[in-house]
Amino acid sequence: MFIEVESNPNCEQSVFVRFKEAGPARRVTQVRSYERSAQGDWCWITGWTDDPERPLCSASAQLVEDSGAGLAYLVFGGLWGVRLKPVALAEAWSLESPRQWGEPYLSLADAKDLRFEEG
Repeated sequence: MFIEVESNPNCEQSVFVRFKEAGPARRVTQVRSYERSAQGDWCWITGWTDDPERPLCSASAQLVEDSGAGLAYLVFGGLWGVRLKPVALAEAWSLESPRQWGEPYLSLADAKDLRFEEG
């Protein structure tokens, strides 16, 4: 599996990384983010694309082999990565919101830090 995200308005970092798949991908709706607090905060997550008319897409998590961590959950979205916002934040997805942020992808060690789409 390859993840390629070029620098864009959602996330400044560009990445091209390869992972060995260790399980199937599943849609994910929330993740525990350690970006802004050490104890972790639950956040909504969505994929982000380069389509200005429909920038949202699904985000998925897949168990992969990570050379630095053994097995990890790779969380990925669209061509412009993923976007996060705190679950308590009741606002629409927006690149202009200072309370939301983008990442090319996330690597999470514990399944307890993921909430999958039901169904």
